[in-house]
Amino acid sequence: MENLYFIAIIPPENIQNEITLLKHEVAKHFESSHALNSPPHITLHMPFKWKDKKLSALYQLMNEINTGFQPFKIELRDFDFFEPRVVFVDVVANKKLYLLQNEVVNACRKKLKLDHANYKNQAFHPHVTIGFRDLKKRLFPQVKRHFEGREIYFEFQPTVVNLLKHTGRQWEIVDLVEINK
Repeated sequence: MENLYFIAIIPPENIQNEITLLKHEVAKHFESSHALNSPPHITLHMPFKWKDKKLSALYQLMNEINTGFQPFKIELRDFDFFEPRVVFVDVVANKKLYLLQNEVVNACRKKLKLDHANYKNQAFHPHVTIGFRDLKKRLFPQVKRHFEGREIYFEFQPTVVNLLKHTGRQWEIVDLVEINK
């Protein structure tokens, strides 16, 4: 059997709660609720299919990535957009985050033979999505007006890189600590 996974940084619970409120705002005012299917996150590797019989290799890689993980500051500031249907909380440029994403991509490529880390082979653009996919193009100008110029700020230090699994309805964080017991 195969499941969908992706690799991301998840902010602390208090920040997740605030960003989830923003996702609910987008759902209520702009009929776009798809972003509510995952916890707020910064994607480091796009979703990929992985066979259950090879899970140990995936878990081992995640443990290797997290073994030497050194916390660093991540800042989330204000809103930005990917035309024609994505609104997100922007991530302030951060060399350590780019290096981490590059490390994750290279490790996945080398050890798991995954070769599609970024969306449509576009450069890594860290962000926390609050509305996308089911956001109607005709509503995008309204979404943009609603969030443009609005200020928001969070900062945190991640302590791990997370693996998320799709349950068929939503994305859930895989508890790697439980798996290693």
